[in-house]
Amino acid sequence: AINDLFYERGWTDGLPIIPPTEDAVVGMMRFTDRAPDDVIGELPPRGAPATIELAAINCVMAGCLPEYFPVVLASVEAVTDPAFGLHGASCTTSGVGILLVVNGPVRRRIGLNAGVGAFGHGFRANLTIGRTIRLLLVNVGGVTPGLVDRSTFGHPSKIAFCLAEKEEASPWEPVHVEVGLCPD
Repeated sequence: AINDLFYERGWTDGLPIIPPTEDAVVGMMRFTDRAPDDVIGELPPRGAPATIELAAINCVMAGCLPEYFPVVLASVEAVTDPAFGLHGASCTTSGVGILLVVNGPVRRRIGLNAGVGAFGHGFRANLTIGRTIRLLLVNVGGVTPGLVDRSTFGHPSKIAFCLAEKEEASPWEPVHVEVGLCPD
């Protein structure tokens, strides 16, 4: 019944959700020191504030484990940076999916796949972290297919598009070093 209700109200991506009970949301927020009403960033096109609590709600709905929450928070901070151009990626007629590339010790700790099948099924961290970003765009930003999201055909990457960078197997510098961050 909850899945039918959320689907009817446009609060999901069409896939089943985990009900965001108060206990589950509080459990998710244990993985940050920030207050529930702290604003991570504003999500277009509404320009609505994405708070810690709203991120936790959507994490639960997407099926994230609580230990994924810091990665989701960092991802929201990244995509809400004005330099990213989230409004254009959200409202285009193209099939744009937001690719999250995660690096650092967290990728191993939470089981983010950086290898074979990283964009496919079977990897909870990859799928649920990427899905949380889409749910936040829908539920907070108002990115509704056919109304705001004018993608002609859509694309599966709009649901979940997240992987870990496998820097130890790459001939190039890690992305974080390319953008000027310390190697460590």
